[in-house]
Amino acid sequence: MARKVYGSLGPAFYGLRTTLVAYVLLVLLRIPRPEMLKEYAPGDLGRVIGLDRMPEVKTLRRKLARLAAKKRSHDLGRELAKRRIDARGRVVGFLYVDGHVRAYHGKRTIAKTYLTRTRTAGPGTTDYWINDQKGEPLFVVTAEANAAMTRMLVPILQELRPLFSARRRLTVVFDRAGWSPKLFRQIVTMGIDILTYRKGRCRRVAEKRFVLREARVEGRRVEYLLHEQPVRFLKGTFRLRQVTRLTETGHQTAIVTSRWDLRAIMVAYRMFERWRQENFFKYMREEFLIDTLTDDEVEPDDPDRLVSNPARKAADHEVRQARVHLAHLREAYGATALDYLEGRTPTMRAFTREEKQIHREIQDSADRIATLVARRKSLAARIPLSDAPTAAEAVKLSTERKHLTNVLKMVALQAEGALVELVEPHYARHDDEGRTLIQTALRSAAAIEPTPDELRVSLAPLSSPHRSEAIRALCDELNMTNTLFPGTKQRLRFAVAEAPLR
Repeated sequence: MARKVYGSLGPAFYGLRTTLVAYVLLVLLRIPRPEMLKEYAPGDLGRVIGLDRMPEVKTLRRKLARLAAKKRSHDLGRELAKRRIDARGRVVGFLYVDGHVRAYHGKRTIAKTYLTRTRTAGPGTTDYWINDQKGEPLFVVTAEANAAMTRMLVPILQELRPLFSARRRLTVVFDRAGWSPKLFRQIVTMGIDILTYRKGRCRRVAEKRFVLREARVEGRRVEYLLHEQPVRFLKGTFRLRQVTRLTETGHQTAIVTSRWDLRAIMVAYRMFERWRQENFFKYMREEFLIDTLTDDEVEPDDPDRLVSNPARKAADHEVRQARVHLAHLREAYGATALDYLEGRTPTMRAFTREEKQIHREIQDSADRIATLVARRKSLAARIPLSDAPTAAEAVKLSTERKHLTNVLKMVALQAEGALVELVEPHYARHDDEGRTLIQTALRSAAAIEPTPDELRVSLAPLSSPHRSEAIRALCDELNMTNTLFPGTKQRLRFAVAEAPLR
C-alpha cells in the first residue's frame, strides 16, 4: 500500500518498507520520536527489523523529510482507512469525531485556538480524529487555521462516505462543538445520521415522565432513566428525536439524533461512549506523544484566510470605554439630583448649574458613542490575512511530516489493539491491563533464530506464569496467520520460553 502511494525512496540501505516498518515498531516499543533513538543501541534495535543496525536519528529524520516532501500522507491515511473499513466494517457503523489541539510553545506567530486543558486561548494546531465505535482510530485530518468542527464535519464526511458501501448506514457522533441545526440538515441530506448533545437551554422534562430502561450491551449491563420526544428546529422545518437522561442528582442531559429506529437506551449508550475517544486522546498523548512537534519547519499561511479585523477590535474597545464613561456620568447626575432633594445642595442655582454641566457631558458622550458605533459598523469584522498588519509574520507549522507520523502512530495503535483482541480470551484482566501486557511483551527480551523457511522468535517468560500463558496463547494465534517477515519468504513463528526451574 505504501509503495502504491509513495512509489520508492530510490536505491538505499533503508528503503521505503524498512523506514515505515522501523518507525511503526519503534512507536510500539515506546520510542515515538527519532530523537529518542540516541538512548538505545542501534545494533540491538536493528535485529527487530532484520538489519545489523537501526537507522540513526539523522537518517530517520531525513527519510521522513523525503516522504513528507511528496505530500502524500493524506492519500496514505485514506488508503489505510479503506483497508480498515473493509476488515472491520462491523464496528464502523458509529463514527466518533472530535478535535484535539496540539499547543505550540515556540516563537513563531501562528493562529490561536482554545486550549481545553488550560481553558485559555493560545497558539496551537487542531487535528480532527475519526474513531470507530470501539474507540480505535480510523482517520485523521489537520484543520486549516484551527477551523471549527461546524466547518470541518462536512468535508470530513464527504471524504469518508465513498469509503463505505452505499448501503452502509453511518451515524456520526460528536459533542456540542458541532452544534448547528443547519449543519445537521446538511449531513442528513448526505445520507448520514447524527447523534450529539443538545446545546443551549431547553424545557425541563417532568421527572415523573422518565422511564427506567435496561439493556446488556457489549457484555455490560447498562440502565438509564430516559424520556424521548420529537423536537423541531429551523422554524419547525427540521424534525429530530430527543432522548433525555435523568441522573441521580436531578441533572437532565438532552441528546438529539436523526436515528428513529434505535431504542432510546442505545441512543444514550452510544452518545455516552464518546468518552472512549477522550480516553484515546489521553492514551495517545501519554504513550505515543502525539502532541510533540516532528520538526520546526513553517510555511506561509494562506493570504486569503479570513482573520479578525484588528481595527474592528480597537473600535469595539473604544465603544466599551465610551459606554463605561456614560454610565459614570449618569451615576453622577443621579447623585447630584439626590443631593438637592436631601438638602445637601446649598441653593437651587448651584444645583441648576451642576445639572446643566452634567447633562451637557451626557449628551456629548451619547453623541460620541453614536459616532463610534457608526464607525464600527463600517468596519468589516473579518478581513483577509494579507490585509492584516501581522501578515508579514503570519506562518503556519508544516503539517505534512506531522500528519505522516500521526498516521503511522495510528497504525501502531491499531496493531496493538488487534493484539489485545487476540489475547482477550486468554487474559481475565484484558480490559484494564490488556495494552500494558502487550507493551510488556513487545519490550521483553527474545531470542531470534532464522532458518531457511522460518524466523523463530522466542520471548523470555514474563513476570508471572499466568501472564506468560496469555502471551503463549497469543503466539499460537499469531502462528496460525502464517505471516511472512516483511521483504522475505520466511514465516514468523513466535513462542514463549519456559521459565527456568528453581
